[in-house]
This record gives sequence, structure tokens and C-alpha cells, in this order.
Amino acid sequence: MEIKKQITSKEAPAAIGPYSQAIKTGNMLFISGQLPMDAATGQLIEGSIADKTKKALENVGAILKEAGMDFENLVKVTIFVTDMGNFAEINEEYKKYFPGIPPARAVVGVASLPRNAELEIEGVAAC
Repeated sequence: MEIKKQITSKEAPAAIGPYSQAIKTGNMLFISGQLPMDAATGQLIEGSIADKTKKALENVGAILKEAGMDFENLVKVTIFVTDMGNFAEINEEYKKYFPGIPPARAVVGVASLPRNAELEIEGVAAC
């Protein structure tokens, strides 16, 4: 019996370390933190914090799609940010992805993130 299955999407950036984009176990999907990176170039995108929030969520969405899920399957999201002053702008973009019942969520202020990104978004989904 397979305990865990690796989920990898070519539409999301490749892992930049020894981890999986996501792991599915039972009816749960655990998505690793997604930076606002372009999958094709592997580079962080330029733009506003809203643009970066959108890109990180698009990366989460690509992984959800690969697992046969979508944003409605997310039950918990964690957003890591280097500047809590961006909270309102992040929320404005974030809420566009959850017109129905939004998942439980935490926003955590951190000193720094990989590649000096301004935010990183991870999630847990259920089907």
C-alpha cells in the first residue's frame, strides 16, 4: 500500500531543494510553499505584492490541478510575508481565489524567505 504519492506539476516552479512540490496521502494533499516564481524561467517575478500574491497562488493552483483538485479543495493556507504592511494588499488579491467558503488561514511575518522573496504560500487540500 502506497502511503504517499509525489505530485509534480510542470506548470509550477520546480523544487529548489530536497522537497516535493506536494505530497498526497489518503484524501489529503500537502502543498509545499510556493514563491512568486515563473515556472519557465525559475525566476521571481517583478511587480506589486498583489502581482506576487497572484503568481504564488497560480503556482498553488497548478499543483492542485495536477492532483485533480482546485481551490475549493483547500482547507488550510499559510502565507509567509516579509512585510506585514502588505497584509491588506495581499488580502485583496487572495480573496479573489475564494468566492465561496475560504480555507482556514494563517499569515506569518518572517525575517526572510528563499531567494529574498516577499511572500510564500503553502496549503493543505482535501478531496
